[in-house]
Amino acid sequence: MLLPIFSQEDKDGNKISLSSFKGKYVLVDFWASWCRPCRAENPNLVRSFAAFKDKNFTIFGVSLDKEKQKWLDAVAEDGLNWTQVSDLKGWGNAVAQQFGINSIPQSFLLDPNGNVIGKNLRGAALENKLNAVLK
Repeated sequence: MLLPIFSQEDKDGNKISLSSFKGKYVLVDFWASWCRPCRAENPNLVRSFAAFKDKNFTIFGVSLDKEKQKWLDAVAEDGLNWTQVSDLKGWGNAVAQQFGINSIPQSFLLDPNGNVIGKNLRGAALENKLNAVLK
C-alpha cells in the first residue's frame, strides 16, 4: 500500500511534503500534545530516531493540536528533533482526515519507495522492524 503524498506547514510556516523524504525509511507519526498515550510513546520514538537517523531513517510528525504554543512546547519538552507539521485544526487536520485517523497515536512506517511496511509499531516493535530493514 502506498500512502498518498501530502504537505503541511511546519512551525515556521514552510510547507513540507512527504515526497521530500523519498528514498528514506519514514515513520509518519500522528500525535498531539494533549494525547497522554502519544506523549508516553515519545521517549521510544526519540530512542529509535537517535539510533537510526544516520541509517536512512527519519520521522515525520503530524500534530493534531489546535494551539501552536502547546504543540511547540510538547515538541521541545519531549525532545522531538525531527520534522513536525500541523495545520492547527485538531481532529479536522487535513492529513488526518485524508488518512481516516480517528484515534492517536497512529503511525505508518514507509520504505524508501513510499510503501507502507508497518503500522502502529511502538516501542520494541518499531526498533525490531528498523533493525530488520536497516541492516
